[in-house]
Amino acid sequence: MRKLIIFLSIIFLLISTTLTKNSTKEIEKKIYDAKENLRVLKNRYEMVLLDYNYLSSPKKLMEYQFRYFEKELNKIDIKKLKKITLKDDEIKVEKFVN
Repeated sequence: MRKLIIFLSIIFLLISTTLTKNSTKEIEKKIYDAKENLRVLKNRYEMVLLDYNYLSSPKKLMEYQFRYFEKELNKIDIKKLKKITLKDDEIKVEKFVN
Protein backbone atom coordinates (compact mmCIF):
# COMPACT_ATOMS: atom_id res chain seq x y z
CA MET A 1 0.00 0.00 0.00
CA ARG A 2 2.86 2.34 0.83
CA LYS A 3 4.51 1.63 -2.54
CA LEU A 4 1.27 2.45 -4.32
CA ILE A 5 0.99 5.83 -2.54
CA ILE A 6 4.61 6.67 -3.39
CA PHE A 7 4.09 5.57 -7.01
CA LEU A 8 0.89 7.63 -7.36
CA SER A 9 2.51 10.68 -5.77
CA ILE A 10 5.47 10.43 -8.19
CA ILE A 11 3.08 10.09 -11.16
CA PHE A 12 1.07 13.08 -9.86
CA LEU A 13 4.24 15.17 -9.51
CA LEU A 14 5.39 14.25 -13.03
CA ILE A 15 2.04 15.16 -14.54
CA SER A 16 1.79 18.44 -12.61
CA THR A 17 5.36 19.35 -13.60
CA THR A 18 4.60 18.66 -17.26
CA LEU A 19 1.43 20.74 -17.16
CA THR A 20 3.24 23.59 -15.42
CA LYS A 21 6.08 23.55 -17.97
CA ASN A 22 3.65 23.56 -20.89
CA SER A 23 1.62 26.42 -19.48
CA THR A 24 4.75 28.48 -18.77
CA LYS A 25 6.01 27.85 -22.31
CA GLU A 26 2.74 29.17 -23.70
CA ILE A 27 2.88 32.21 -21.43
CA GLU A 28 6.50 32.90 -22.39
CA LYS A 29 5.58 32.62 -26.07
CA LYS A 30 2.75 35.13 -25.62
CA ILE A 31 5.08 37.49 -23.74
CA TYR A 32 7.70 37.20 -26.48
CA ASP A 33 5.13 37.88 -29.21
CA ALA A 34 3.80 40.88 -27.30
CA LYS A 35 7.32 42.28 -26.82
CA GLU A 36 8.09 41.81 -30.52
CA ASN A 37 4.87 43.56 -31.53
CA LEU A 38 5.63 46.35 -29.09
CA ARG A 39 9.16 46.70 -30.48
CA VAL A 40 7.86 46.95 -34.05
CA LEU A 41 5.23 49.51 -33.05
CA LYS A 42 7.80 51.52 -31.09
CA ASN A 43 10.12 51.63 -34.12
CA ARG A 44 7.24 52.68 -36.35
CA TYR A 45 6.21 55.36 -33.83
CA GLU A 46 9.76 56.73 -33.68
CA MET A 47 9.94 56.90 -37.47
CA VAL A 48 6.57 58.66 -37.73
CA LEU A 49 7.53 61.09 -34.98
CA LEU A 50 10.84 61.84 -36.69
CA ASP A 51 9.07 62.30 -40.00
CA TYR A 52 6.47 64.59 -38.44
CA ASN A 53 9.03 66.68 -36.57
CA TYR A 54 11.31 66.96 -39.59
CA LEU A 55 8.68 67.70 -42.20
CA SER A 56 6.55 70.06 -40.16
CA SER A 57 9.27 72.18 -38.60
CA PRO A 58 8.88 75.87 -39.43
CA LYS A 59 12.22 75.91 -41.22
CA LYS A 60 11.19 73.00 -43.45
CA LEU A 61 7.79 74.53 -44.15
CA MET A 62 9.40 77.77 -45.24
CA GLU A 63 11.82 75.82 -47.42
CA TYR A 64 8.92 73.99 -49.07
CA GLN A 65 7.11 77.27 -49.60
CA PHE A 66 10.07 78.80 -51.41
CA ARG A 67 10.81 75.66 -53.36
CA TYR A 68 7.33 74.67 -54.54
CA PHE A 69 5.03 77.65 -54.15
CA GLU A 70 7.40 80.57 -54.52
CA LYS A 71 5.16 83.57 -53.78
CA GLU A 72 1.77 81.89 -54.00
CA LEU A 73 1.41 81.60 -50.22
CA ASN A 74 0.66 84.60 -48.04
CA LYS A 75 0.66 84.97 -44.30
CA ILE A 76 -2.69 85.82 -42.75
CA ASP A 77 -3.92 86.36 -39.25
CA ILE A 78 -5.76 83.32 -37.95
CA LYS A 79 -8.32 85.56 -36.25
CA LYS A 80 -9.44 86.82 -39.65
CA LEU A 81 -10.36 83.34 -40.89
CA LYS A 82 -14.05 82.61 -41.25
CA LYS A 83 -15.97 79.39 -41.61
CA ILE A 84 -18.72 79.11 -44.20
CA THR A 85 -21.38 76.45 -43.75
CA LEU A 86 -24.25 75.62 -46.06
CA LYS A 87 -27.32 74.15 -44.41
CA ASP A 88 -30.79 73.90 -45.95
CA ASP A 89 -29.93 76.37 -48.74
CA GLU A 90 -28.78 78.87 -46.12
CA ILE A 91 -25.23 80.18 -46.00
CA LYS A 92 -23.83 80.85 -42.56
CA VAL A 93 -20.55 82.70 -42.00
CA GLU A 94 -18.93 82.62 -38.58
CA LYS A 95 -15.52 83.11 -37.06
CA PHE A 96 -13.22 80.12 -37.32
CA VAL A 97 -11.47 80.86 -34.02
CA ASN A 98 -13.50 82.18 -31.12
